[in-house]
Amino acid sequence: MHRLRKLSVLLAIVGLLLGTLLVGWFGWDRVLASMLSVSAGGFALLCLWQMVLFLINGMAWDVTMPALGWRRSGVMIWGRMVRESAANCLPFSQVGGFIAGVRAVNCHGISLRQATASTVVDVTAEFLAQIAFAAFGMLVLVGHRSDIADAVPMVIGLGLAFGAGILFIWLQRRGVSPLANLSRRIAGQWFGSTRERIEALQAELAAMYRRPERVFFSFVVHLIGWIGTGIGGWIAFRLLGVPIGLLEALAIEGLLHAVLATAFLVPGYAGVQELAYAGIGALFGIPAEISIAVSLLRRSRDIAVGIPILCFWQLIEMRRLRLPAPLS
Repeated sequence: MHRLRKLSVLLAIVGLLLGTLLVGWFGWDRVLASMLSVSAGGFALLCLWQMVLFLINGMAWDVTMPALGWRRSGVMIWGRMVRESAANCLPFSQVGGFIAGVRAVNCHGISLRQATASTVVDVTAEFLAQIAFAAFGMLVLVGHRSDIADAVPMVIGLGLAFGAGILFIWLQRRGVSPLANLSRRIAGQWFGSTRERIEALQAELAAMYRRPERVFFSFVVHLIGWIGTGIGGWIAFRLLGVPIGLLEALAIEGLLHAVLATAFLVPGYAGVQELAYAGIGALFGIPAEISIAVSLLRRSRDIAVGIPILCFWQLIEMRRLRLPAPLS
């Protein structure tokens, strides 16, 4: 884990340098002028839409577990808010966000075993939904461009990703996937878990996969969430005055996250997001400086929404230190 943290910091530094060079290359003045053209009301709308996405994705996480009522649903939505805020605002990779989300829901009565196992299942369902969303983006791109040959590498990549997703589930059910190993590290390093607790954690994971309808429902809700993310991208483009259609905006978002999935170790996708936006936006005729401005606008939204969430989470953690509670 120590090596992983060092790698994440190194990748973050490289990503920040790359992002800075990109903005400089395409013109600081043009990028900043585009961002400053967004009104306060428009930015507030973008932040409000992100809260809607927290609600959707939190419900997708919640349905992976046995039904326990709306109180538990609210806890999982809160956990999703912490997960994304940590991944977007702190110098952690996406893995760090997963751990923060587990910790957040554990503070509100969800057992560590159930929180960790459900995170593994939730991330898998979201990954499969992401593949479906990326496939939609590719289809829109093929319809948008006359050169079909450009899409062949994407078709191959999506096919491999789908196969990897199926293999991922198969490995998880046998306790040998990377995320299953991660769950063991969470239990072992944070809380001094015994061998019996780790075995119970694996049993919880297997029990969740014995309810495939819940995994499928989570996939469907996550797919709705991905579509909502694309709508958020459409809002950002429209705020910058780009007359882009909703289908094209959804396609850009789908292809963007297909690229970002390969850079999950880079904290906040620093630099990678800007480069991907510029390249994919160009396929739809959008100037690079506008695409980069959209990326920076979204980062501003992530900070405006995420920092208050993380501060409130830390207040909860401080209060928890005074009142020891059982972990399972």
